[in-house]
Amino acid sequence: MAAIRTDTVGVETADRPARGMFRLLIDPLFGLFFWGKLLSTTGVWIHNIVAALIAFQLTGSALVVGMVSAAQFLPQLLLTPLSGTMADRGRRERQIIVGRLVGALGSGGLAAWIWLAGGIEGLPGAAPIVASSAVVGLSFVIGGPAMQSIVPALIRKGELAPAMALNGTPMIAARVAGPALGALIAVQLSPAIAFALAAAGNALFAICVSLLTVPQRPRPARGTDFSVRAALRYLRTDRPLILLLVIVGAVGIGAEPSVTLGPAIADSLGAGSGFVGWLTSAFGIGAAVGLLIFTPLRRGLGLARSTNVGLAILAIGLCAVSVGHTQTLTLLAFGVAGIGMTLAFTGSSTLLQARLPESLRGRIMALWLVAFTGLRPVAAGLTGLLADIASIAIAVLATAIVVAVAAMVCRPKLLTVPVPHTAERG
Repeated sequence: MAAIRTDTVGVETADRPARGMFRLLIDPLFGLFFWGKLLSTTGVWIHNIVAALIAFQLTGSALVVGMVSAAQFLPQLLLTPLSGTMADRGRRERQIIVGRLVGALGSGGLAAWIWLAGGIEGLPGAAPIVASSAVVGLSFVIGGPAMQSIVPALIRKGELAPAMALNGTPMIAARVAGPALGALIAVQLSPAIAFALAAAGNALFAICVSLLTVPQRPRPARGTDFSVRAALRYLRTDRPLILLLVIVGAVGIGAEPSVTLGPAIADSLGAGSGFVGWLTSAFGIGAAVGLLIFTPLRRGLGLARSTNVGLAILAIGLCAVSVGHTQTLTLLAFGVAGIGMTLAFTGSSTLLQARLPESLRGRIMALWLVAFTGLRPVAAGLTGLLADIASIAIAVLATAIVVAVAAMVCRPKLLTVPVPHTAERG
């Protein structure tokens, strides 16, 4: 992979060899970023699952739960590309700080509202939950592209593969701990405390980023086009990048049922509210297993084939969820889906980062975010609607079909075409 990356910030020298995962975790740059991101992402998952839980408690509708997810991800679909332009022009760490503080405001504001209302019974329906999720979504619009595009600036040449695997770890660990922790706190203590903890996680990440001293990027060439159109023009010259974005979008869609349909699945299985957190955590545990097998699988099959295998496993796991009729089988099926999610997500993201020119990194990673999270409002709304008007099984099966089609379209040999030599890259 290092041979592809001729534009890495932080060039490897004889006295600065590439490091393994453990040394990256204790690095004063990448390590601090990693642990802060873990706190923030855990907070976001606490917010996601508790918001879904109380929305279902208040309305009993999977469609309303889908609206909560849609409110969080719709701003990312509409506004993230503009934030990517800002990331290419300015200081990415400042965008991350502002974004995390806005996320803290979204979760903390809802915590205060519930506390002042005397509990969720005092809320005027699900509207405050939808509004707070929209604010959390706006926080990702502000800081999301910067958060993803800053990673190569925190590492040395040759460290992209382990760094990208670690970069996805907070999301995976948060999927394991966040939902179970959020559901436990919401049920045993109160949703207000859960949202307050979510806000604290975002605020702590902002503090961590404020302590970083990020190496400055090379000054862009005179007359550099920082428009979103320039990034789209570049995509037209690099078909594998488009296919990698399709894979990331399919992974985001495939991950949605574990959140949007969690309350409805738990209800159909005769389980209590706490089981919602376990469903999402099962997906996260599978994702953690996927992280453990990613490196040996990458070495054996290569990144492109590992990515395609991951999509296939994700589709199989979702199919198993659609036919699961017991709590145990459903948990196992979500675990299998989680394994596939990690393999496809980490492989495609590594391949994508390796192909990017530094001058376009923020804008194309903004499109990466649009693919991964921006499509989720559509997925959340459609799966919730299908669950309400047809059945949960049909909703999950439809998601599996989307992922399977992506696996067939994005074949490994199409992902390994050499990087194009264009004027924009130089």
